[in-house]
Amino acid sequence: MPEKPKRQASPTSTENADRNDKTPAGYSSSEPGATPAVPKGSYELRILQSLRRIIRAVEIHSRKLATQHQITGPQLACLLALAENESLTTTGLAQAVYLSPSTVVGIIDRLADKGLVDRMRSTRDRRQVLICVTEAGKKLAENAPSPLQDTLSEALVKLPELEQVSITLAMEKVVDLMEARQIDAAPLLETGPISAGPAKKPPTDR
Repeated sequence: MPEKPKRQASPTSTENADRNDKTPAGYSSSEPGATPAVPKGSYELRILQSLRRIIRAVEIHSRKLATQHQITGPQLACLLALAENESLTTTGLAQAVYLSPSTVVGIIDRLADKGLVDRMRSTRDRRQVLICVTEAGKKLAENAPSPLQDTLSEALVKLPELEQVSITLAMEKVVDLMEARQIDAAPLLETGPISAGPAKKPPTDR
């Protein structure tokens, strides 16, 4: 009687892993349709990818603020500073959020239009105008998520000082390599003009 052909054993999980991991050296396998993985040895591509991720994180956070709270990151930073100090002059607010007074004036105008802040004359010096947060502004400041730069700052201060120095020098070196040192920038994570309102969605092609 002829022998029955032996049933082929199913591949083990290790064999499956070896079979699936046929990507070039330095690459990691990815799901279909996903962005191709960057080779681990291509440092310039990894840096560009990291920068892109940072930009995307800022865009996503900014869009979330605009959609859920109708406010921008810089507007929220100013609102939180006012809520913490009760009232500030334009110059005082500009110093608190590291922005120029002219930029802060535009932000205050937009916050006032939303009913989140008021301008009031100082009782001590009638020539001095104070920016005060309204009840609506206090409520928004309590409920809105922390600005992205605050979240990052809280994470950075927990790192060893040597690591903070290393990250700082590396980021400043990237700025120099991009020839962006001359660009005036506040320590706020936001895309687009800082004093502008929530960005409008670009028209879609039909």
